[in-house]
Amino acid sequence: MSSSTKPASLSPSRRAWQRFKRNRLGFWSLVLFCTLVVLSLFAEVLSNDKPLLVRYNGSYYLPLAHDYPETTFGGDFQTSTDYLDPYIREKLGAGDNWAIYPPNPYGSRTLNYFAREPNPSRPTRENWLGTDDRGRDLLAQLVYGFRLNVLFGLALTFMGVVIGVITGAIQGFFGGKTDLTFQRFIEIWSSMPELYLLIIFSALFSPSISLLLILLSLFGWMGLSDYVRAEFLRNRQLDYVRAARAMGLSNWQIIWRHVLPNSLTPVVTFLPFRMSAAILALTSLDFLGLGVPPGTPSLGELLSQGKNSIDAWWISLSTFAVLVITLLLLTFMGDALRDALDPRKADV
Repeated sequence: MSSSTKPASLSPSRRAWQRFKRNRLGFWSLVLFCTLVVLSLFAEVLSNDKPLLVRYNGSYYLPLAHDYPETTFGGDFQTSTDYLDPYIREKLGAGDNWAIYPPNPYGSRTLNYFAREPNPSRPTRENWLGTDDRGRDLLAQLVYGFRLNVLFGLALTFMGVVIGVITGAIQGFFGGKTDLTFQRFIEIWSSMPELYLLIIFSALFSPSISLLLILLSLFGWMGLSDYVRAEFLRNRQLDYVRAARAMGLSNWQIIWRHVLPNSLTPVVTFLPFRMSAAILALTSLDFLGLGVPPGTPSLGELLSQGKNSIDAWWISLSTFAVLVITLLLLTFMGDALRDALDPRKADV
């Protein structure tokens, strides 16, 4: 077989993947983004105020898995051990005792009581990116805040895709009165003041991630629904759908087996952009004080701190850098996906 005929043997999905890999910027953005997400899932191992493993007086302890009182390590109180206390550190480093600390020995809620400068303190050897206005390590806040924003964006994107695909498929496949009814409902629903509803619900209920996810998912499906509806309106008139009807397949079998797989191009193409919008939505709401519960590490709260503490430039600069890099990676991935799934592009 000649080299010119090899690409024809590849499936459409494989050819799309080859086109995606050919876009080096998009491909390496995907690799870097996935690496950052995986690392953030192990945030407790990378940034925590508890050692990963402790050997004390011949016994081994796992502070990440169990909470030990201070008396276990030679302290005077029955309260939980503060492993950043110089006295405890001296005990854990004496003789044959030792402790393995995470690369960044601060958790998401750890207050640095031993900082040499008032909070927010500038970057030092102890706090690589400085501290926020409450004395929490800024690097730990960014690691945990990045994980929260990315996981929230993934969850909101997933819920929006599911609702958008279902509603768009029903409108586009059945058409007629079903389509007209859905279109009038979407027009009314899209005119609802989303921000005002968020303000009202935040006053009625305690702020939580789940409540925020539900409220935002009620409005985040309409844009994708229009694209899926257009794809179904086009594909339902094609010959393979008529052949499936002639074979006696039900409407839902035709939708699931035939029309839906051929209508997912806009869904896949817009996934990175929808995730970017979800991350920005959470960041904006946190900045306004309408997002996650107080004390939860988030990028929006850090941006709000940077606005309130202009002299603490390290807060705004580092948070802005994390947010911009995240959105740029998603944008590059979206551009590469759009080019890979564009039928006008030459096959690999």
